[in-house]
Amino acid sequence: MTTLLHINASARNDRSLSRKLSGAFIDAWTQLEPTAEIIARDVGANPPPIITEEWIAAVFTPQESVTPEQREALRLSDELIDEVDRADLIVIGTPMYNYGMPAALKSWFDKVIRIGKTFTFDLARGDFPLEPIMRGKKLVILSSHGEFGFGPGGVREKMNHLETHILTCAHYLGIEESHTISISYQEFNDARHQASVADAFAAVPVLARQLASACKQPVLA
Repeated sequence: MTTLLHINASARNDRSLSRKLSGAFIDAWTQLEPTAEIIARDVGANPPPIITEEWIAAVFTPQESVTPEQREALRLSDELIDEVDRADLIVIGTPMYNYGMPAALKSWFDKVIRIGKTFTFDLARGDFPLEPIMRGKKLVILSSHGEFGFGPGGVREKMNHLETHILTCAHYLGIEESHTISISYQEFNDARHQASVADAFAAVPVLARQLASACKQPVLA
């Protein structure tokens, strides 16, 4: 049985294209694997609180010295990390806000990328002291953009701080394979946008079948 962590980051509800796109992916997957476990986390509707001095202090306090107040401060982080740990596949539905992540999604990453929990830090490794603890996870990013040309070679490639930031952070959650499907031209609302919507929704079940099939393949020693 595959476990999927489904994250929605849009502040919109029914009008959100990224929500609809990620929902379509989950629907396609469950048709292929009805017994799959789906962990739903809606950070768009319920954003994790931003990092504070007290939270950072709790993170770096030795376990044996953590106070009840610090333990409570870390409770949500522990819960979110447990969801990531259980997941084989993380599915993120997110819009691009000001060329980057919604603040709610950034706050989620800030809560789950945590020393001693999802990564280790060792200066003996030289200039790259951070290493993820979790391994072998997959990621699907289902995004929506107001403009266009954010992909490789596109006219706004260097302005894409959404998918690029997500992929950078996801490394420290054990992501070793990633896939992206996006909708563009949303602010133009023209034929190009309609074509982009159609292409994205057509690509979703194809990707779901590809990944679900790979999950069923036996692992050879």
